[in-house]
Amino acid sequence: MIFARILARLRASEHGSVAVEFALVGPLLIGMLMGVLQIGIGMQNYNALRGISADVARYAVINYQTGNQLNNSQLEEYSTGLATAAPYGLDHDRFMAQVSVATTQRVAGARELSVRLTYNIPTFLGVFGIDEFPVVYTRPVFVMPAGS
Repeated sequence: MIFARILARLRASEHGSVAVEFALVGPLLIGMLMGVLQIGIGMQNYNALRGISADVARYAVINYQTGNQLNNSQLEEYSTGLATAAPYGLDHDRFMAQVSVATTQRVAGARELSVRLTYNIPTFLGVFGIDEFPVVYTRPVFVMPAGS
C-alpha cells in the first residue's frame, strides 16, 4: 500500500524532466556551439593567410624595385617570420610557405611568383571525430627588376 503510493507519486512528479531533456539535447547543442567556434577559428586563420600573402607580395615587389632580387627561400623565411609574429601569431609547426616561379609567365617583362601558404587548423572537435584540417591560400606575385 505505501509502496504503491510512493510509486504513484514518482510517476506524477515532473521534477527530473528538465534534467533528462537536457541530457538528451545538451550534447547536440554543445557540439553545434563548438562547431560554430571552430568555423570562426578557421575563418580567422584563412584571413591571416590572406594578410600574410599580401605582406609577402608587398615585400617582394619593394625589394625587386630597389634591386634586391630575393630568392624563393628568402621569401618563404619572411612568410614564416610574419606568420608566427604579431598580429598573426600562427603556430610555427602548423604553418608552411612555398614560393615558386609560375610555370606560365602571364605578363611580359615581369616575373610571376606563386606564393602558397598552408596552415593546419588545430581542432577541439576531436571528441566528435573531427581532426585538424588544412587551409590553403595561393596568390600570384608579379615582380619586375629595378629599372624596368
